[in-house]
Amino acid sequence: MTPRADVESRSGPVSPGGKSLTIGAVCKQLEREFPDISISKIRYLEDQKLLAPRRTAGGYRLFTPSDVGRLRTILRLQRDEFLPLRVIRQELASGRADEDISKGNTPDPRSLRRATLAVRPGESLYPLQQVLEETGADAALVKELEEYGVIRGEKRDGEVLYDETVREIIRAVTELKRFGVGGRNLRVFRTSADREAALLEQILAPALRSRNPERRKEAVQALENLAAIASHLKHLLLIRDLRKIAK
Repeated sequence: MTPRADVESRSGPVSPGGKSLTIGAVCKQLEREFPDISISKIRYLEDQKLLAPRRTAGGYRLFTPSDVGRLRTILRLQRDEFLPLRVIRQELASGRADEDISKGNTPDPRSLRRATLAVRPGESLYPLQQVLEETGADAALVKELEEYGVIRGEKRDGEVLYDETVREIIRAVTELKRFGVGGRNLRVFRTSADREAALLEQILAPALRSRNPERRKEAVQALENLAAIASHLKHLLLIRDLRKIAK
């Protein structure tokens, strides 16, 4: 974690009247309802254009009550309705509010299908130096992750570039490193992910290999939705097992 990120994560409310909160204060405010909330997760949602907190001149994030309410809505849609981020983005754009969720108002299934079948824009690619600056990682950690097959960059014009998913993996591993978790310990995560990917691919294999472009497109998007549900299920099972350890 960079010095600035460390200060940002530990600081409390900073604007006049206490109306705006730093990212660390937001985590503290929401952790009772969402035990798995983290600074890394909030940053990821911002990267996905679901949140847009304002920045101070020094680059620190400040969250207004409206920002916090939007974040709470996103987290509830993920937890309670198993919605992938692209569907959540559609729901927010259509005016879905936190009050709607608390009242149990569910979205029209037809709107979910339209959002699910939306075309995903191509991911950006980032050079190593930018990834290191944004994640607080060091080059040795990135090299270690590559050696153990956890991540892989894409070589273009003699330079290795990393996509957004790899960047977030590096960010998460950087935080895990503070607890002594290194690249070799992540083999279990990689093996688990490989098995899950193989299972989901098997479920949709016929459609993924179809000669019909539209059918293949729908299959890829269905695969993404399955992955989101599987990821949430894995998270719930992990929480269940960790609670047994904590007893």
